[in-house]
Amino acid sequence: MTSLVDLDVAGKRVFLRCDLNVPLKEAKITDDGRIRASLPTINALLEKGAGIVIAAHLGRPKGEVKPELSLAPVAVRLAELLGKPVQFIPTITGADVTAKAQALAPGEILLLENIRFASAETSKDESERLALATELAKLADIYVGDGFGAVHRKHASVFDLPKLMPHAAGTLVSAEVEVLKKLTVDPVRPYGVVLGGSKVSDKIGVIANLLGKVDVMAIGGGMLFTFLAAQGKEIGTSLVELDLIDTVKGLIKQAEDSGVKLLIPTDIVIAPTFSADATPTLVSSDAIPKNQMGLDIGPESAAAFAAVIKGCKTVFWNGPMGVFEFPNFAAGTKVIAQALTEVSGMSVVGGGDSAAAVRVLGFKDSQFGYISTGGGASLEYLEGKELPGLTALDL
Repeated sequence: MTSLVDLDVAGKRVFLRCDLNVPLKEAKITDDGRIRASLPTINALLEKGAGIVIAAHLGRPKGEVKPELSLAPVAVRLAELLGKPVQFIPTITGADVTAKAQALAPGEILLLENIRFASAETSKDESERLALATELAKLADIYVGDGFGAVHRKHASVFDLPKLMPHAAGTLVSAEVEVLKKLTVDPVRPYGVVLGGSKVSDKIGVIANLLGKVDVMAIGGGMLFTFLAAQGKEIGTSLVELDLIDTVKGLIKQAEDSGVKLLIPTDIVIAPTFSADATPTLVSSDAIPKNQMGLDIGPESAAAFAAVIKGCKTVFWNGPMGVFEFPNFAAGTKVIAQALTEVSGMSVVGGGDSAAAVRVLGFKDSQFGYISTGGGASLEYLEGKELPGLTALDL
């Protein structure tokens, strides 16, 4: 891929596809990590004398204008972090947008409204996407793709647009790809992977692909109960995907056949209901009552996972170990996060809820080797899938 180093953008307008998909609560940003991750590319372009038109998405509005998913709060925060004005325009295409974009002077920034408010952005109809991409191409001279969290999507601003313009990868995308290559091409061993989150279905592909490459894999989060069910254990009212039990049995067998150490929790923190004030109880993974649900891994399991993690030279973690948003059920996730800060080799926090969790639990980004911005994109890369946004940048 062409990188920013290879681009001459002085006096030119750059269309920059960022990932500014930050969590909002009552129109306030609760974690600005993705905005901060976009700053190096933005600053590099400004230093090179470019005017920048930024496009990004927020949530999944599915082609509808939803005020609660507006990028207006992001524009305010981005301006604060850059220490310079960011002109926000509450639309995506049209004569007004084109005029403002073409009037951009070097060092000026224009942020478009949520690109997914345009139904053509996510359309499966190639002609619809191409029509939007053609309109967006009028706004700038050069395309820079830096929204790693969206590169697994065949969307107009990610896949179609770069093919219409001179293009390059931003520093964030380049860094993400470099890290992921280290996880897939001859990783330093021992190589450990910790997977959590709610659903096994979200991780089936990556588990199957990595079982042939890692030395140890630890399973936590809501997905662990499908593993326990596959072992024939009672899981009470815990989250489970019954249709995947046979698939999970196959994964357990695959781990055995591959010589991979598969860690499944031996103790569980349970509660009668899914709520922040539910009373937690610690039980063995063999003794979950029928009327209780598991909401975190227990301290014994967390300590076992942590010991293995700290002994690895390469670690990838994606997905919290429990319901970290509830203090009573955050301990398992916190222990794993702490263990990653003590890895002597490369530790990678795989974006999404994992990145949010480490910040909520009081850790600093600098305590980890790398914090990815793209949970889904990272997982699909580790599955071995071709990512449309990277393919387009390679052309």
